[in-house]
Amino acid sequence: MALMEFDHKPVLLEESISNLEIKPDGIYVDGTLGGAGHSTEILKRLGENGTLIGLDQDEFAIETSHKRLTALNSRAKVILKNTNFENIREVCSQNGIDAVDGILLDIGVSSHQLDEAERGFSYNKNAPLDMRMDRKNGLDARTIVNEYSFEEIRDIIRNYGEERWASRIAEFIVKARQSKPIEMTEELVEIIKAAIPESARRTGPHPAKRTFQALRIAVNDELGVLKRAIDEGIELLKPGGRFCIITFQSLEDRIVKNEFNKRVNPCTCPGEFPVCVCGKKPTARLVVRKPIVPQESEIESNPRSRSAKLRVLEKI
Repeated sequence: MALMEFDHKPVLLEESISNLEIKPDGIYVDGTLGGAGHSTEILKRLGENGTLIGLDQDEFAIETSHKRLTALNSRAKVILKNTNFENIREVCSQNGIDAVDGILLDIGVSSHQLDEAERGFSYNKNAPLDMRMDRKNGLDARTIVNEYSFEEIRDIIRNYGEERWASRIAEFIVKARQSKPIEMTEELVEIIKAAIPESARRTGPHPAKRTFQALRIAVNDELGVLKRAIDEGIELLKPGGRFCIITFQSLEDRIVKNEFNKRVNPCTCPGEFPVCVCGKKPTARLVVRKPIVPQESEIESNPRSRSAKLRVLEKI
């Protein structure tokens, strides 16, 4: 696939770069490199003593980003690694780095992954049921759909897709696979449509959207990875360092909000206590109280940004 085909529009670009407060000699991690949209702007602001670390579990993203970042002719140090962002501290340690000035995570499927039909992320393009962000991982969506129990499939769709018709969809999937394995995204979409009553399909998003989201989250353990990455990232930040996280759906945003709040207000004393006696002190502060959302102009030019939310934490 040619470089020019990797068309990636970074979401909340100005807002995230501004909130990172980039210093020319700082060390910054882009944990979701993608097409290097955010990393390009970070690198432009770094001097010869600065360092950019880019991580992505998609090998093609690493190859593409390497070409794009090299073209900038920056004198800053650039380290790119094909790995999941939950390994952020390990990568830094391998490169002799024990603390960084800023971390950016742009959670969710990149435009490129959605547009690349064979990856199986999209309910609008027929492809094998895959949904792995890292193709070296063993678990794929086909395995879940064809081998997991009714209860396991129902719980995945209910908990990760927040789908009210989770039980019916799981029931229809289990019944359909008795005839033959469900191999393609198009087959799964038709099963989901059959499971959801016609009246419920007339409004709202595509009927398969929540189920596909749920399967993708389960395949890639996205929520577990996010929690572990926040832990690792906060430990890695220098005092005054910023952690910027962009999410695209409520489950992820809730995790970011809760994990950030644990560091801002770690007190575990009962509410009726007049003063804190647990002794737990804040280790960070919220830079913005409410999440930053895209301007209307960005939503118009990039509809995929509509549900994006940016939260920013600063380590004390």
